[in-house]
Amino acid sequence: MGFVMNFRALCLNTIGLSSLLSGMGTVFLSTPAWAENSTSQSRNNALLFSSKASDLKKEETVPAVTKQEDLIVTASRNNRMYVSSGGDLGALGNKKGLDVPFNIRSYNSSLILNQQAQTLGEVLLNDPTVRTTTGYGNYAQLFQIRGFTLYGDDVAIDGLYGVTPRQLVSPQLYDSVQVLNGASAFLNGAAPGGSAIGGNVNLVPKRATSTDITRVTGDYTSNGQGGGAVDISRRFGQDRAYGFRFNAAGMNGRTAIKGERRDDIAIAGAFDWHNEDTRIDMNMNYQKQQVFGGRSSIIVSSLGTDMPVPKTTSPSKNWGQKWAYTDLSYLFGTLNIEHDFGDHITLYGKFGAQSGQEIGNYATTTLKNSYTGDGSVGAMATAYNVLNKSTQAGVRAHFKTGFIKHEINAGGSAIWEESYAAYAMSLVGQAGNIYNPIQFTPNETYASGNMKNPGRVSMNKLYSLFFSDTMNFWDDRISLTGGFRYQNILSNSYAYGTGKLQSQYESGVISPVVGLVVHPIKYFAVYFNRIQGLSAGTTVGASYVNAGQTFAPYQSTQYEVGAKYDIGRFSASVSFYQTAMPYGMVESYGDTGLLIYTQDGKQRNRGMELTFNGKIWRGLRFNGGLTLIDAKQIRSSGGSYDGKTVIGVPDYTINGNLEYDIPFVKGLTFVGRVVSTGKQQFNNANTAHLPAWSRFDLGARYTFLVRNKPLTARIEIDNVGNQRYWDSVYQSNLIMGAPQTFKFSITADL
Repeated sequence: MGFVMNFRALCLNTIGLSSLLSGMGTVFLSTPAWAENSTSQSRNNALLFSSKASDLKKEETVPAVTKQEDLIVTASRNNRMYVSSGGDLGALGNKKGLDVPFNIRSYNSSLILNQQAQTLGEVLLNDPTVRTTTGYGNYAQLFQIRGFTLYGDDVAIDGLYGVTPRQLVSPQLYDSVQVLNGASAFLNGAAPGGSAIGGNVNLVPKRATSTDITRVTGDYTSNGQGGGAVDISRRFGQDRAYGFRFNAAGMNGRTAIKGERRDDIAIAGAFDWHNEDTRIDMNMNYQKQQVFGGRSSIIVSSLGTDMPVPKTTSPSKNWGQKWAYTDLSYLFGTLNIEHDFGDHITLYGKFGAQSGQEIGNYATTTLKNSYTGDGSVGAMATAYNVLNKSTQAGVRAHFKTGFIKHEINAGGSAIWEESYAAYAMSLVGQAGNIYNPIQFTPNETYASGNMKNPGRVSMNKLYSLFFSDTMNFWDDRISLTGGFRYQNILSNSYAYGTGKLQSQYESGVISPVVGLVVHPIKYFAVYFNRIQGLSAGTTVGASYVNAGQTFAPYQSTQYEVGAKYDIGRFSASVSFYQTAMPYGMVESYGDTGLLIYTQDGKQRNRGMELTFNGKIWRGLRFNGGLTLIDAKQIRSSGGSYDGKTVIGVPDYTINGNLEYDIPFVKGLTFVGRVVSTGKQQFNNANTAHLPAWSRFDLGARYTFLVRNKPLTARIEIDNVGNQRYWDSVYQSNLIMGAPQTFKFSITADL
């Protein structure tokens, strides 16, 4: 209690700032972190901003102490961690999780706000079925779901591919982050980056709530990052049919990794209008993220199978070069239109676009000796611009034939992508060491293309048509879905510098789906699905005898069975799956001594997922679960690795998030999180592996009143014990775990 009272006294010293903000109305702070569930916001703001005469009369009859306690309780409730079952299932639309033969969860904006998440990976750290890793040579985040990679290019916004910033995502602009486990070629079409085999992620932008919001947040992250955010929501016009939502967030300064600095800013404006039959919403977004002197992954492919995993360094150690940087700028947005023709037919259309500019100079360490830490460091500068457009349109119809209810979904989608790139690189690497880094000046003498005006290097077009029928029997206790999507993929690649067409292919394929849901009792369901993933075929490089050959799109096939329980305040699910996927490999070409590239390799992942979300008992909430994965190489080059575990796929992952509202101190909540990852194989031969690791995060938040306005203060320590560990190994890239990080923020609802 003494700590709480002292902490409250400290926070009350901010009353001058709160009063200033109240007087100024809307204030833009210079930086970010936060968000909140719109339904919860509605309840909260209805209490906070009521100024009608009826409310004044209530003040005369309700004791002030009781009213203040109610305000604190309500504001504290709206800050709770909330994970719902359900979300956007592409061709099938928005669905409740209990009613579909797929596993989908949504993480709300209050979780993003409370954890001060600056990247999408920090949000997905809460999901027991997802792990985050890093791309080759840069700082881009990649995600692993069911043992398969999801590229940043294949994260969707409002169900549209090609619109999301492809390397780093600022999560403060989104009302929810939705995770779908499993293949989704029918639901969402082929992912343009060729991933999304084990699952995908969809972002839902913040939009105007039913009541007004004016919220300001300031935050700090060690070792020297400061930031803030502002969130404004208004509805106006007859029947409050028009809505506007403005979000701005930013942060800059030194991170907990020595010598690394990150600056970012994200701005979003959302507009909407609706009447009884029509709904229109549009959002425009700008995001800029910069990393200076960052710590990149380590390339370990040159190590022999007799070499062990290198010893971990200090968690804050930085083997990167001071001159290394990346600058990522994106302008993107979406437009959605829906119109109801009576109660049974809805037409809809979506359109999205993105213009992105990426420039950077990267230092990549290739490890030569895992005992000494010696290696070589390469330097490469790149410029990469993208111009993408994405659209989807369709119809949903509901009708009956006898005792069977039907929901028909039919429509199509299209994605157009153009990429422009240039690069300059060093032909000779500099000596380096991950334990005793050596700084040098880059000498990038070999270049291709114009860095100031990159030329076109690729053009992709993806078209699809889909149809499905969901039939409901026996008072909706049985639901059977059948459908297909026809996907056409056209891909052109052009030479760097000259822009000359190098390869071209066009191919089409049909991806079917079958799903069954049975509700034996209320709030409980068992389900089954067979669905496929789809990726564009590979174009063979010049070093193989079949150079220039382009393979047809390849399909992965998934089988899944599971069970779900959902009573609203608590949900649980368990699923068992198997996914088999072809992949490329190199083989000897007869006795010629030459090599041929084929797509005859095969990977098979089997696993179990167990998740829990919701309220365990009064004041105690939990989110987390367990996954078990068995990822095997079924067909490898010469059969030498058949039966071996796939590189970088942990044999288990565990997450647990707890929140507990202290009953004797209104507004005070303790929070804790554990993240645990099993061992990961270090090479194809499975002669070395990354040890299993666990980290713990602790924190608290406290909601109190200043002049009848709720303020919420938060404190969090990630990786409490400053645990040193190798986080992951993605293909040939070894990634270090994050160091201990201290976070503090305070939010005022004005």
